[in-house]
Amino acid sequence: MEQEINLRRLVIKTFHINKVLFGERTYIKDKVLYIRENILENVLDHEEMEDKNLIEKLNIDIIYPHQRHRFVNSIMDFSPIATKVLGTLGEGITHVLTGVQVMLTGAEKGGIQVAEFGSSEGILDEQVVFGRRGTPSENDIIIHLNVTLKDGEATNRPGPMASHRVCDLIVQEIRNYMKKMNGRFCDEKHEYNDRIRPGKKKVVIVKQVAGQGCMYDTGLFAKEPGGLVGGKSIIDMGNMPVVVSPNEYRDGILRSMN
Repeated sequence: MEQEINLRRLVIKTFHINKVLFGERTYIKDKVLYIRENILENVLDHEEMEDKNLIEKLNIDIIYPHQRHRFVNSIMDFSPIATKVLGTLGEGITHVLTGVQVMLTGAEKGGIQVAEFGSSEGILDEQVVFGRRGTPSENDIIIHLNVTLKDGEATNRPGPMASHRVCDLIVQEIRNYMKKMNGRFCDEKHEYNDRIRPGKKKVVIVKQVAGQGCMYDTGLFAKEPGGLVGGKSIIDMGNMPVVVSPNEYRDGILRSMN
């Protein structure tokens, strides 16, 4: 029998966060994530920012588990904070923060919620079932970015896309610090290998993803795990089948934007 072939190796190192605070700069120390107080300043002028003219205002705040009984605008996304330290998506080394997730919400200046078939605004702990796949755990801290779009943009695809893009650019400042963190001090380390086993059964998993427009979209092949910048929309790819490896999927090559 032929020997198995190891195609690619992925190492994911996690760093747990116990507290998130605003500070003078963005960094992590003693399991505390400090976010620069003026992190929103000039982000709309970033070279990667498209359709910035569609955004009226940005707000960022921190929501601890006991603060979830509060109104939020329509939820566009929950996403982890992860970054490539070595290699490309699907191989090499990735650093991930646990204990914290990002929530993106949005509405128009006039109050119309970002939506296509229906919106999800309301009391956060009544609208979201926490602790499920795709949602923060019951104990996660939420970094909440709310985007106010110009009137008429909440139900058109460019508005939500601009919101996802500016969110990704803000999170990138955290990722840039994470790239410099010493992996030897991670809280957990997980290793995954994509292998070919000659003579064994070949398994393909078919996943149907959203690709209808506005809030029903899926991003693929971004620069960062779970990111958007540098990637492509499944809609722009014609909703055609795409083949990804198990490790690419594990490493966040897909961003579900619905």
